[in-house]
Amino acid sequence: MKKKIFTTAALVCLFIAGFAIATGLLTGKWTGTLKTPDGNEIPLTYVLKADSGKLTGTAATPEGEIPITDGKLVSSTDFTFNVSVNGADYKHAGKFYQDADSVGMDIDFNGQKLHTTLKRAK
Repeated sequence: MKKKIFTTAALVCLFIAGFAIATGLLTGKWTGTLKTPDGNEIPLTYVLKADSGKLTGTAATPEGEIPITDGKLVSSTDFTFNVSVNGADYKHAGKFYQDADSVGMDIDFNGQKLHTTLKRAK
């Protein structure tokens, strides 16, 4: 019984530590470009803030800054959020790569999944 309680407590601590790591590493300004199916490249800038499993911030596009919604840390490296543009929600799913200080992100663009890589802005 003690072994089961200890194992459960250890797993909970590791899970919490993972979120704490993601909180510090994901917070900041990220930039990149999104290549559309028609060949255009759209500059993207995200300012993210991770706190206690929640993700907030803004997305900057040529049309202006847009708040992100429904942001959450799924694991210590994975996260999701939505961006609403002209009444349409665009789902974002990302993965943080600490060794490259980059973020790989899939954006659901009207049913079509587009991928981009963002780098931390200096």
